[in-house]
Formats: sequence, C-alpha cells, structure tokens
Amino acid sequence: MVEEIRARGLMLIPDAHFAATPPGQRLEGFLEQVLAKVRACLEHAEEHDLVPVFLGDLFHWPRENPNALLVALIELFRLWRPFVLVGNHDKYQARYTQDVSLAVLEAAGAVRVLGEPGPALALLTPQGRVLVGASPDGAPIPHTFYRADEQWVVWLTHHNLNFPDYDDKPVRLREIPGVDWVINGHLHRPQPMQVVGGTRWANPGNITRLTFSRRTMERTPAASVWLPGAQELERFVVPHLPFAAVFPDQELPPEEEAGKESDSLFLHGLERLAWRRTAEGAGLREFLMANVNPELPEARLVWELYQEVVRDDAK
Repeated sequence: MVEEIRARGLMLIPDAHFAATPPGQRLEGFLEQVLAKVRACLEHAEEHDLVPVFLGDLFHWPRENPNALLVALIELFRLWRPFVLVGNHDKYQARYTQDVSLAVLEAAGAVRVLGEPGPALALLTPQGRVLVGASPDGAPIPHTFYRADEQWVVWLTHHNLNFPDYDDKPVRLREIPGVDWVINGHLHRPQPMQVVGGTRWANPGNITRLTFSRRTMERTPAASVWLPGAQELERFVVPHLPFAAVFPDQELPPEEEAGKESDSLFLHGLERLAWRRTAEGAGLREFLMANVNPELPEARLVWELYQEVVRDDAK
C-alpha cells in the first residue's frame, strides 16, 4: 500500500542542485539563492494545498557536502517532508547508498526519498484519486500500467527523454497505456509538452540556472504545479536575480558548445564507471541504456566494448 495524502495536486520542483560552493560559473551567493527559491516553492505548496516533490538532483554533488548545508536543509524541510526523486547527481558512482548526502536527509526524517521504481503515493483530491508513480535515475519507465480505482496516474522520471530540443536522447516518448502524465526532471531546458496517444509528457526545466549560455540568459527559472484535469502544467516563477548578477561579466560562448558539454559529461560518466567489476556491471549497463542513442552509428561499437569489458572482468 502506498501512502495516501489529501491534497489538491503536486508542487513539482525540478533539479535544485544544492551546493555550498557555487558550481560552474555561478558567482557567490548561490546557496542562499537556491534556498530562497525552494522556500518559496514550499510555501506556495502549503498555501495551495499541494504535495511538494523534487524531480531529482536535489544536490549538485552527491556527498561530502558540508554539515552546515545538511543542517540548513533539515531545518528547511522538516515542516514539509517533501518527496525527493533520486537523480543522477544524488548518487555516487551510479548508486544511491547510505554515504550520500540525500541519505542523510532521509535518515533524519526530513525528506521522503523515491528511490525505487513503481507506485509511490496516492493523492486524495476533490476530483478523485491520483496515483503517483516514480522511476528514479537509471530505473525503467513502465511500458504499461494497470490502474485500479485511480482517476489519474502521474509518473515522475529523471531521464534522458527525446524532447524536441533533445532529439539525440535515447528514451523515446511513447504512449504508456494507463499513465496520463509523465513529468521529467534531469533536462534543464524547459520543453513544450508532448502528447503521445493518451499520455502527456512534460519537462518543466530546472529552477537553478547552471549553464553560462544565451539560452539560460533568455529563460525564467520556474517550478510547476500539476492539478487534476489540467491540460498543461501551471508555471510558478521562483525568486531569481538577473542573469548578469549570478554569472560573470564576460562574453557568452557559442551555442554549439552545448553539444560538446553534453558529450564531455557522458565521457566523464563513463570514466567514473570504468573501474566497476562484473558484480556491478548492471550499473554500467543502466548508464549506457540511459545515455546511448541506439540509432546513432557508434552505439553498436559502445555496446560491443561493454560486452568485452564484462567478459574480461568475469575471467
């Protein structure tokens, strides 16, 4: 049985990336700014009777975050105990273990972690029962779902989905019989909702601007609200400073650098996983499934190399 909560809907908070030290090219004041964004989301959720859910990547670095940051989050979250979907940044070496910072918050009772795929909670709304399912980073998204007495089924994901601006991503959007909505974190650039058969796919984008680019400069960071019967997510603009106040005063890089950054992140992920032995080969397999587009010509070579690594480690 999943936990049942009486509420009007969901407050969806994508990719906060909490960090005590500003990541990338962000300037000082990063942590205080993200705390203000998240507090505004939680207060909005309370005011409008919404269940707050983080769509993954609560942290920017999975562990070795300073105690002061963990204490600040415990104090912030203890009144709301939000749900947190496990993202790739919340895991160390592709696994969610007891030595990561999110596990500390979970052990302190400050958050409710969605770390396993499947039904996660049920909303009892005035319009009817809503089942909320979850597929954390690396977990499969269901191909179909048998619904019982639910009026709506909403599935939360943290995956490389094939939205219009991400046509090289491996996970294709498709109809999932029995699922009305799939709402995704992970991809920081907001995407237009896609309707495939009876399933709506949404990617609201992150609340925290991390990339020093023109696209980041031109968008407004926002969380989202899901309500029963809605045809679109409702945007909730979070507190934020002007782009020039949080990034350095220098020339923006060419837009084509974005693809190179994506490639470098992929290679960095492979580097982190390369040492893993056969007993943990499933972790490497999940990483490749989530990041290798099977339609690209190099995909076959990548999988052949994977098979060689697994065979060699088994000797």
